[in-house]
Amino acid sequence: METILIVDDEKNYLVVLEALLSPEGYEIVLSDNAPEALRTAREGDIDLIITDMKMPGMNGMELLEECKKINPDIPVIMMTAYGTIEMAVEAMKRQAYDYITKPFQNEELKLTIKKALENYRLIRENRLLSEALSDRFRYSNIIGKSEPMLRIYDLIGKVARSNASVLITGPSGTGKELIAKAIHYNSTRKDRPFISVNCGALTETLLESELFGHEKGAFTGAVAMKKGRFELADGGTLHLDEVGETSPALQVKLLRVLQEMEFERVGGTKTIKVDVRVISASNRNLKKDIAQDVFREDLFYRLNVIHIEVPPLRERVDDIPLLVKHFIEKYGGDDSTEKVTLSPDAWKALYSYSWPGNVRELENVIERAVVLKSGGVITARDLPDQLIGSEAEFDVDRFIPPDMPLSKALDQIEEKLIRRALAQCDNVQAHAAAMLGITKSLIQHKMKKYNIVI
Repeated sequence: METILIVDDEKNYLVVLEALLSPEGYEIVLSDNAPEALRTAREGDIDLIITDMKMPGMNGMELLEECKKINPDIPVIMMTAYGTIEMAVEAMKRQAYDYITKPFQNEELKLTIKKALENYRLIRENRLLSEALSDRFRYSNIIGKSEPMLRIYDLIGKVARSNASVLITGPSGTGKELIAKAIHYNSTRKDRPFISVNCGALTETLLESELFGHEKGAFTGAVAMKKGRFELADGGTLHLDEVGETSPALQVKLLRVLQEMEFERVGGTKTIKVDVRVISASNRNLKKDIAQDVFREDLFYRLNVIHIEVPPLRERVDDIPLLVKHFIEKYGGDDSTEKVTLSPDAWKALYSYSWPGNVRELENVIERAVVLKSGGVITARDLPDQLIGSEAEFDVDRFIPPDMPLSKALDQIEEKLIRRALAQCDNVQAHAAAMLGITKSLIQHKMKKYNIVI
């Protein structure tokens, strides 16, 4: 629902315009003075301003200038009973959308408003698309070709084509938001907003206002109407990050919105209907939270239509070479012609570490190493102290089924080591063989055995 702010010191015109435009489905906000209107424009979510030209104190032209400082794209329609060509030209110079004289023709005003709002909607959508251009192909930022990641890519492709709710779980730093964006930007909603909110970063009261919006005067500090994230995401996707941190009371309200796709703003009585796809994420064990009565079971099943679990980095070490290469390119600088490589002791440290901070921690480590390196080689001395001398324990029970024959288990381990070495050495077989302590002819024999093609 678009919101129109009408400003006029003659209250009769406010009443007339509200009666004319409310039946058209617009939300109308009225103000009889420019300073109050300016506060509303600054604090609220306004889609169009209609203002009288001649008002005591701050006039319409000054209000136009100030509103354009807040939002250069917002359409402003100027009205006056004392119109001249000079005033109209001046208003257009100051980027007014249109200039009309009183008394106005009702149908003409409605048409002007409709065109102004359509134009504003187009501008915002183009800006969204422009800002999201790199996000649109976020598959490229989800780095990895390990088996767990290949399964996730397959799920993203299938899920993106539906409108089903998705729950993404996994430890912090594993890239859950990147997966949410990949789903959105490969869906039919890709041209509509992707709105994200961190449920764990706000108090219950603030989060409720952030999700559902609030009306002017709903609480201390609510000086203007504000749309919530559900309303802003209408037609698109809402990403509820760390949804497990929401309070039981807010969970009830979330459940109702997900079921009915309607809500009221805080302090409001008008029911607002939306069309929003919800992709939630959590680093908590929500089933355990359900058992402890801190998370609603019915909400869990409403969110968990499709479940994507992102494994920690220690469970997909095959992705470390790709991630390292990506982060070196990211932080090496666009003008750098020097090829950055890692020494064997640096690779050993990266593989031996357990990565409690997951991909985010690896990114920070590589960014630091790129800054501290001497020459074109990152050595163990360029890595943080906690990585040096760390030994990751190989979890046999996790990675090898108890009924797997020894020969098959050894083959799997050997194949993984060869693939990893080739990835680290940019597929140079001699270098990979040297890293593994075998001959070039032997690595070539093993590559044929495991059908490794480079």
